[in-house]
Amino acid sequence: MKTTTRVCVIGGGVVGCSVLYHLTKLGWSDVLLLERSELTSGSTWHAAGGFHTLNGDTNMAALQGYTIKLYRELEELTGMSCGLHHVGGVTLADNQDRFDMLVAERAKHRYMGLETEIVGPEDIAKIAPITNLDGIVGGLYDPLDGHLDPSGTTHAYAKAARMGGASIETHVKVLETNPRHDGTWDVVTDKGTIHAEHVVNAAGLWAREVGAMAGVYLPLHPMEHQYLVTEETPEIYERDTEHPHVMDPAGESYLRQEGRGLCIGFYEQNCRPWAVEGTPWDFGHELLADDFDKIEDSITFAFNRFPVLERAGIKSVIHGPFTFAPDGNPLVGPVPGLRNYWSACGVMAGFSQGGGVGLMLAQWMIHGETERDTIAMDVARFGDWITPGYTLPKVVENYQRRFSVSYPNEELPAARPHRTTPMYDIFSDMGAVWGQQYGLEVVNYFAQGDEPRFETPSFRRSDAFDATAREVAAVRAAAGINEVQNFGKYHVTGPGARDWLDRIMAGRIPSPGRLSLTPMLSKAGRLIGDFTVTCLAEGDFYLTASYGAQAYHMRWFERHATNGVRVENVSDTRTGFQIAGPLSRDILQACTRNDISDMRFMDVREITVGQVACCVQRVSYTGDLGFEIYCSPMDQRQLWATLWHAGEPRGLTPFGMRAMMSLRLDKFFGSWGREFSPDYTPAETGMDRFIAWKKATDFIGRAAAEAERAAPPARQLCNFEVDATDADVVAYEPVFIDGKVEGFCTSGGYAHHSGKSIAMALIPRTRAVKGLTVEIEILGQMRRATLITTPPFDADGARMRG
Repeated sequence: MKTTTRVCVIGGGVVGCSVLYHLTKLGWSDVLLLERSELTSGSTWHAAGGFHTLNGDTNMAALQGYTIKLYRELEELTGMSCGLHHVGGVTLADNQDRFDMLVAERAKHRYMGLETEIVGPEDIAKIAPITNLDGIVGGLYDPLDGHLDPSGTTHAYAKAARMGGASIETHVKVLETNPRHDGTWDVVTDKGTIHAEHVVNAAGLWAREVGAMAGVYLPLHPMEHQYLVTEETPEIYERDTEHPHVMDPAGESYLRQEGRGLCIGFYEQNCRPWAVEGTPWDFGHELLADDFDKIEDSITFAFNRFPVLERAGIKSVIHGPFTFAPDGNPLVGPVPGLRNYWSACGVMAGFSQGGGVGLMLAQWMIHGETERDTIAMDVARFGDWITPGYTLPKVVENYQRRFSVSYPNEELPAARPHRTTPMYDIFSDMGAVWGQQYGLEVVNYFAQGDEPRFETPSFRRSDAFDATAREVAAVRAAAGINEVQNFGKYHVTGPGARDWLDRIMAGRIPSPGRLSLTPMLSKAGRLIGDFTVTCLAEGDFYLTASYGAQAYHMRWFERHATNGVRVENVSDTRTGFQIAGPLSRDILQACTRNDISDMRFMDVREITVGQVACCVQRVSYTGDLGFEIYCSPMDQRQLWATLWHAGEPRGLTPFGMRAMMSLRLDKFFGSWGREFSPDYTPAETGMDRFIAWKKATDFIGRAAAEAERAAPPARQLCNFEVDATDADVVAYEPVFIDGKVEGFCTSGGYAHHSGKSIAMALIPRTRAVKGLTVEIEILGQMRRATLITTPPFDADGARMRG
């Protein structure tokens, strides 16, 4: 066994072997995989082996499409069979909401190039004739769905990796992973120690234990999963072609042909976590005891949906564990806080996602970034606040909801509330309807009177619509107040702080007492941050960005750390309120003896508000006259009392994130994770107007940004007024120009103040002309939309800047 390697991959399941192969495919041959038993030991060997492209996140769906298409390439490269069965598959909808979800997914697929199709009951009868169609509204057919041989596919990945120069060692148990001062690792095994530049944790069922060796907690948990294989069934073996897959979300089941019989698996409500205290090291090719009690209701439902099952005997039962993260997506990428330590685990759909995971991780390691936005599976999407006590109920919830309808406005209840601010009880008493972001409870809106304290999930305008309109009207007419806790905040200090920020940020770094807005770019010129930079004094800066991107951004800051600069995440030690609206200045002035009449737009001052020392910034995401007022969490309730006492008589109204997202549409303000993400560049999204082209610093991503400045990209972010009825744009709806899909929406919604349904969309730059008429598909309906260039509110910025 070799004693040094560039990359040591721990874990010989399908994911570990995919990572190994993709590293060699992209040019790294000095790579080694360690497996404590045989390849496929763990979850891989007993997997049902199904694959599909359907995923609510478009990047995940695209990576699943890549994975499926990769299998033919592997077969041709290695001469080995993956046991591919491209039989197609249909997902059933038994109610209108489920059908709406499938229609929305089909709309996304239009611009992704996926050839899925909405089908009616009569079509389903031909596609999957063993299905009882009682109550079925329709379905989504995907010709790429299918299944494969898990063992053969894993060994094909392994052979392809070996052909590229990789080494694989089985029956080698990792005992320790110890970091060296230079960022490399000593991987201690029962066969000796290996010095590796990089370590990849692809340990599957044992990923928690392997992570603990490096002092890191990876939020995942194994769940028991059971599927059945039937005896030979005439309705199956007498067919001329193989029976397609059928996903029955109402019955929480998936079904496919297996030989001359059927295979059916369940995501039952009566589910059970496995190995709560840790995965035994001696577990491998064993199965769990059969447990029909927990799937009794599921079987009863399946017998009704697929009557043939009741006549078919059970040939075998496969009952084994596999791992989930709290949201069901993989945990991939560089682990925050560790150098050269990578995660590739929590991949519960390994044969749908394994290829994409391997590709993205290999690109990340070799090129420093990936070709597409990976936030949906980035291990950094969970912060250091997450615990096993939080992970377990969220994993159970996710398992139970594996086939549930996923609504754009849905707030899931498990493990909540988890993190709250000092305002939680005060706002709850005022009727707050809560959402959550990054584990934090955040007000979505405030219910009044008999209005429900729960927003009903919907693809259409929800029961939050009237409350949101009320809050928007209050902000525009007088003033609104909400928390600023849900911003990511960073304190940058030191003699080299300005120079460091000039290199990290593409925009202008402000002078003392001022703010600036700036994008942060990757080396390839893609957007990886959308920041407000505040300068209190030379060598003393605050940064503000998305709350949910804290670990992601801190990982980037640490990667580019330099002597003489300290970066501290103060997201939870710096809080306060935003007040916005035409009376916001009067309210703030009534709370302080400091004169703020001459405070300009983008000014920052340290002043006392009531009894509280605060940092006040003249800026607002509502697009109105407004101020952000920051203080210590210990002072927040006192600050609230002061602002509320002065503001309530002047019409100050609390508002939530639903109103905030409506208000920003009036000004065409983009949002992180929607208009701004690593999928897009500044020139595509209009963020290039904040780039400081004249500064001498060679900021990260400058060369790429300059290239786009010289040769503008093919697409451009535009704003549309949509002729919508009871449903607005959410995201990823296709945009049709002259009857052809030419773009897609990044976000949208109803702008209550202007009374317009607004959509933001990326379309060809050559077509981006005021007055352009397009069609946007919303829930299967083609809606006329007109390109507009003037914001409906405060177009000249007189109110915001006045």
